[in-house]
Amino acid sequence: MTLSTPAAPPPSRTLALSRRLFAYRPGLFALNLCLWGLVHVSPALLTLAVSALFGRLEDADRLRVAGDPITVPLAAAWAMLGGFALVRLGRFGAFYGAFRVFIELWYTLDALVRRNMLGYLLTAPGSRRLPDTPAEAVSRFRDDVEDVAGYTEVWLDSLGIALYCLLAVVLMARVDPVMTALVCTPLALMILFVGRLSPRIRAYRRRMREATARVTDFIGETFGAISAVKLAAREDPMIAHFARLGETRRHAALRDVLLTELIRGVNVNMVNLAVGLVLLLGANGVRGGTMTVADFVLFIGLLPRLTGSMGFFGDAIARHRRTGVSYDRMTRLLQDAPEDTVVAHQPVYLREDPPAPEPPAPARPLEELRVEGLTAHHPGSSGVTDVSFTLRRGEFVVVTGRIGSGKTTLLRALLGLMPSQGGRVLWNGEKVADPATFFVPPRSAYTAQLPHLFSDTLRENVLSGSDPARLGRAVRLAVLEPDLAQLPQGLDTPVGARGVKLSGGQMQRAAVARMLAAPADLLVFDDVSSALDARTEAELWDGLFRETDATCLVVSHRRAALTRADRILLLEEGRLTDEGTLDDLLSRSPEMRALWAEEGGKG
Repeated sequence: MTLSTPAAPPPSRTLALSRRLFAYRPGLFALNLCLWGLVHVSPALLTLAVSALFGRLEDADRLRVAGDPITVPLAAAWAMLGGFALVRLGRFGAFYGAFRVFIELWYTLDALVRRNMLGYLLTAPGSRRLPDTPAEAVSRFRDDVEDVAGYTEVWLDSLGIALYCLLAVVLMARVDPVMTALVCTPLALMILFVGRLSPRIRAYRRRMREATARVTDFIGETFGAISAVKLAAREDPMIAHFARLGETRRHAALRDVLLTELIRGVNVNMVNLAVGLVLLLGANGVRGGTMTVADFVLFIGLLPRLTGSMGFFGDAIARHRRTGVSYDRMTRLLQDAPEDTVVAHQPVYLREDPPAPEPPAPARPLEELRVEGLTAHHPGSSGVTDVSFTLRRGEFVVVTGRIGSGKTTLLRALLGLMPSQGGRVLWNGEKVADPATFFVPPRSAYTAQLPHLFSDTLRENVLSGSDPARLGRAVRLAVLEPDLAQLPQGLDTPVGARGVKLSGGQMQRAAVARMLAAPADLLVFDDVSSALDARTEAELWDGLFRETDATCLVVSHRRAALTRADRILLLEEGRLTDEGTLDDLLSRSPEMRALWAEEGGKG
């Protein structure tokens, strides 16, 4: 399969976002620059000390041959040896301090980027869907954030390594300019070579990340569909598909790793080539008397780190391109977010507890919910068009219709869980500007048709941060009490991945209990009784009528809900075609009579 390579983000954009990120803690970033600069430059000082030591020893040897006293050169040699030890110990101390402050900077920037991404996805106005699979989103929170935070290392090292290279080239050029040029030229060509490979580096990294996300997503979906796979006896095709995904990922990862190792291998060979060239030319110079042993030691001491540093800049270009991929992927996840959202400056509270959140403004109790001309369509599929209705406090209103008539779409658009293309929603006569952030407790609570449970205990799934004092009532109203005796640990029973250890009805009632554990004026149910038997469903609605005065908006085609409805909204092909009590609709609507007859036939 051939994958097209998306256009790379402009280098200036990657640099601009990184500068904004580094400016979050400018003092800490500057301290890292200074300490790592000292760590990288100190080897040049060590080499100078060793070269001077050999120079003094050469002087002492010449004096010995001439029969002159050698006390002064030897004393100077011992002094330089002490200076060498002092610089060496100082470098260890500088490295320890640099590593400590680097870890603090790394985790601070890592936490900032994750906080910005999660904060925008949870609190941004309007409704949005993830552009890719949940596994792909997890990959961006994990791998791409680590790439961006790790890119800091490139900049922290660059200053010190650049200073070392400049100092090394100057010192070597003073000894032998020609040999210095011969050593540096192929290394500069290496940097150009890596620059030419940058588009391919970016393409291979993107393909590897996408293939990894597909494997992760398939594993997650498999856990949620174990029962369906067993019933259909499709284990072998599932395993074969998983193997194909793994093979695709293996090829993509292999290309990415091979390219990275190719660049690293060329860098290492350049180092060996340069060292061999210096050994050959330098040895001839020492034998011919054109180069002293001290100068030769200086060349040999500076060269390995110099050649490695040149290779570092080649690798830095590749990491710059990979970081551009990461910024691009995170921006795609946030969709319509401002350009610098991922690096915006926000408190992260790594050393102290965050301040207590401000209490929300008192919510006006629901008196009337009015929907006017609501229109919402999924891309390339059906939806609802120009739907208007009113819901008053304490009413039990049922939305019904055939499969595909738009019932779930209506609820999701009303609650802001998907974007709408028209219409408005009014709460007590005031327009709701952003339904996605408005319809939350204590105003509204929602249970989806296919509820999502977490891999935790039943107790934690029901409470989800709510007041534990509400647990017993929520479990009772959701008709979960009879099931607790059958579960091995009652409320403390782990439900498994996505509730796999529970039956369909238990999952739906656990989700209902979770909704009832949070106080809310408006309760929205999306066909939650579809997996319940008639008796359990009747107990569920009876309990809600008996012990709550909440307003309920319910999607259902079941007779237990329809017979209790104050009003029924009848949808046909995305349009609200009729509204009224059950008796009224049965008397005048052929569609309602057909639905009622079909439901009766199923009993």
